Amino acid sequence: MESIEGYVEKILFRNEENGYTVMELVCGKDKVTCFGDGAYIHEGEYAQVKGTYVRHPVYGMQLKISELVPQAPKDRAAMERYLSSGAIKGVGLALAARIVDLFQEDTYRILEEEPERLAEVHGISLRKAREIGDQLAEQRELRRAMLFLQQYGISVNLAVKIYQRYGEALYEVIRENPYKMAEDIAGVGFKIADEIAKRAGIAPDSRFRVCCGLTYLLQQAAGEGHTCLPKQILFERAKELLQAGEEQLEDAMMSLLLERKIICKEDGGEPYVYYARAYFTELSAARLLSELNCTFPVDETKIASFLKKEAAQDMELDPLQQEAVAKAIEKGVFILTGGPGTGKTTTINMMIRYFIREKMDFLLAAPTGRAAKRMTEATGYEAKTIHRMLELSAENYSADSDGQDRLMFGHDDGNPLEADVIIIDEMSMVDIFLMEALLRAVVPGTRLILVGDENQLPSVGPGTVLKDMIACGRFSVVRLTHIFRQAAQSDIVTNAHRINSGQQILLDNKSRDFFFLQRTDPEVIIQAVVYLVEKKLPPYVDAKPFDIQVLSPMRKGVLGVENLNAMLQARLNPPAPDKQEKEYRDGRFRQGDKVMQIKNNYQLEWEVRNRFGILVDHGVGVFNGDMGIVSRIDPLDETMTVLFDECREVVYPFRLLEELELAYAVTIHKSQGSEYPAVVMPLLSGPRMLFNRNLLYTAVTRAKRCVTIVGDRHTVQAMIENEKEQKRYCGLSARLKEAP
Repeated sequence: MESIEGYVEKILFRNEENGYTVMELVCGKDKVTCFGDGAYIHEGEYAQVKGTYVRHPVYGMQLKISELVPQAPKDRAAMERYLSSGAIKGVGLALAARIVDLFQEDTYRILEEEPERLAEVHGISLRKAREIGDQLAEQRELRRAMLFLQQYGISVNLAVKIYQRYGEALYEVIRENPYKMAEDIAGVGFKIADEIAKRAGIAPDSRFRVCCGLTYLLQQAAGEGHTCLPKQILFERAKELLQAGEEQLEDAMMSLLLERKIICKEDGGEPYVYYARAYFTELSAARLLSELNCTFPVDETKIASFLKKEAAQDMELDPLQQEAVAKAIEKGVFILTGGPGTGKTTTINMMIRYFIREKMDFLLAAPTGRAAKRMTEATGYEAKTIHRMLELSAENYSADSDGQDRLMFGHDDGNPLEADVIIIDEMSMVDIFLMEALLRAVVPGTRLILVGDENQLPSVGPGTVLKDMIACGRFSVVRLTHIFRQAAQSDIVTNAHRINSGQQILLDNKSRDFFFLQRTDPEVIIQAVVYLVEKKLPPYVDAKPFDIQVLSPMRKGVLGVENLNAMLQARLNPPAPDKQEKEYRDGRFRQGDKVMQIKNNYQLEWEVRNRFGILVDHGVGVFNGDMGIVSRIDPLDETMTVLFDECREVVYPFRLLEELELAYAVTIHKSQGSEYPAVVMPLLSGPRMLFNRNLLYTAVTRAKRCVTIVGDRHTVQAMIENEKEQKRYCGLSARLKEAP
């Protein structure tokens, strides 16, 4: 291992996320390029660097940093260079020279021990001297803290958060209860806190550890869609994670209950444990729904006359649809559900006609941009995402340490939505936190109409809002079951209903819009999928290859979306001299790629410009499942621009590329709320809990003109027979039953 000393002449590159730094170190007459972890060093500072020389194919010999230790400046020139480097605000070349002229070789000691003496220098007041001293002290403490936290594998950004939260108290926190960081700081989860605790010598049976482990497991459960867990299941998971006994878990649970961090409720004689925020969110949603659930006086004769008049013109409804319209007019909260082809859109349009005739103001919304766009096209009236309707702004977002997003909207109980009627489509995708935020912005007297397919997969976020509202029996619900003649001509629609009812479907390829290719070799399946997307299906459904969506139940494996995306990218968007690329992790993004946002980002800004480049609309928020095309990659600015919904342009700094992934193939879960001209599904084998009827039904109903399954017919048949879904533990239905 080599050891060199010198001053940092230039920082060539620094990743603020992980501290990776490339810098030029001047050692006497030599200049050495060093790379590695150097987040704590600045230009002008003196340092000792230990490492190993490696040869870069382009830049030649470089020193890979193993250890970097800042040093006191060695001479007058080094001292002046350090003071004027910008590390100390307000000190330039001339002032640095005056400081060194006065204090000579004692300068560094004065800065460290007696910074108030800087007031002896012409041009420095006592106040400025103290400010410089404070800056130096802050830098020393931050560097010390970051070097200390570095040994625990903590990223630079997270180390800064920890220091900003605790200051010098962080050492006491780590010595006594490192698990407190998991409660106080977003990004420090149980595992990081547990690793720190082990190194700090905290006993594995510490009550702090067991309490933190229980709350961590409830946070993990939220990621699986649960708002609570049965106590028995929580304890089983805790015993495996913590190696703790029953008595320890009971003691920790009692502490958390007393601190109101968790809530325990009995439902059906069984105790369920909630993270406090999830419980109070469900409780609030139940109360607000109950307040909205009133009955309006209506003239049934007037409604019947309206429906008869509309039927005579161009819109005749079946009895269930007519009942739905009447209930939507009469009830404060009304739920319309039904499968594909049962006339939900026609029913919504009839409701809108009535409300327009009665001069009532209405708002239309859906959980995602794609779903809102489809609603706009189907009704002829503007529909917004729920987030946009509630006026989310970048300033009103924060991430809690419990892993949940805390949103503040422009519309809430203090500034409610101004509408007589609010219609929400694709309700199966709405989680409990978004639902509660919506309800807080709706005042009693407003009609809330919720539309969705209760048999679709549940929301990505926690909760089963639509199913719970239907199951509680407190609200007026109409299920549309009649498949209309035009829809019945589609085997996509008829097969979806057969799948949902557990009936086997014909895979004889006599259909015009539902096909099956029997293949059992994974490599052959991939070749067939690529051929279908690239060559066969685009002319058949009059669409571009990029519009054909591959849906897979899994992320990993030969037929998982990760491998399929690599294959499809190579064929649909191959490298070209005029296409910029950005290597990222094990793959790369390329100009023209089809990509998907994989987590909610409430702060990303988007713009819509017309063909003349004039800004016509803007907003914030890109959400889990939004799909777009990479329109530009700028290596100099380190940004990648993505065009969503053919109009919304979003600029991603390279550090946010982890929020995107290729989307030639996506999981069926991620396809919720979307509709594609054609869907291709590779189905061979997989976990029984995942390969179920509900998943197959959701995938089939994403297709508008054509479904093609490539794989084993026995797998398809087994999925239809398997009605077991992964159970979600939620309490909204129970809270609704308890509500007055």
